[in-house]
Amino acid sequence: MSRIGKQPVILPKGVTVTVGSDNVITVKGPKGELKQVIDRDIKVEVKNDEVVFNRPTDQIRHRAMHGLYRALVNNLVKGVTDGYKKELELVGVGFKAANQGNILDLSLGYSHNIIFEIPKELKVATATEKGQNPKIILEGVDKQLLGQVAAKLRGLRKPEPYKGKGVKYSNEILRRKAGKAAGK
Repeated sequence: MSRIGKQPVILPKGVTVTVGSDNVITVKGPKGELKQVIDRDIKVEVKNDEVVFNRPTDQIRHRAMHGLYRALVNNLVKGVTDGYKKELELVGVGFKAANQGNILDLSLGYSHNIIFEIPKELKVATATEKGQNPKIILEGVDKQLLGQVAAKLRGLRKPEPYKGKGVKYSNEILRRKAGKAAGK
């Protein structure tokens, strides 16, 4: 049996989970509401502040889905209670970030500024402190959407291995390469 799939998802106070007839799980909490479609073979039961997942057989597909949907619903529960947060750092001379509402204006060393629209489900903030690299802070309840937007922002200028210039996650450790060997 799946080690992840057999563990129940514990529901904190203020969080309700409902399972629709078309296998859609709705999670409501203090920070919002999220939905997730579940495979029809996986059975979901909500009983006394726990969500339990059961699979019909030990087929590889069923075993894979068992742990997957338990992890996805756990992420939904954590999202509506605590929320998720990602910080990105702009490393490089002249790299800047500014936002007006959910419109992000990035200066990443190209000939033009990049205007990036953040989805309305996420909150964005920028911080520029003297002596520090500019930061972009993304917050939201949907872990998948947050990760996707952060990855797109990082993809605009990936950190290069020699000087480390580019957009990186603030907790990311880069593998650095030695430059050209100096003369003889």
